[in-house]
Amino acid sequence: MAEEKPEGTAPAAPDRAAPDRAAPDRTAPDRTAADRERLALEKKRERYVWYYLGYFLFGIHIVAFVMIYAVRHAK
Repeated sequence: MAEEKPEGTAPAAPDRAAPDRAAPDRTAPDRTAADRERLALEKKRERYVWYYLGYFLFGIHIVAFVMIYAVRHAK
């Protein structure tokens, strides 16, 4: 026997969480390519941050050595 539903109720929604029932995602390769590009850019920028930090610390040491030399050789 068919189950009767009261009037005004919506039909049951399909299970959208089940991966086997989901429609194939045609933008997946685009997303992975975009993710790879974003990760490459992030890696490049992170490398630049380390370079800037290295140059900054090197510069601070040079300034410190010049100041030490100036103080020791002051008359």
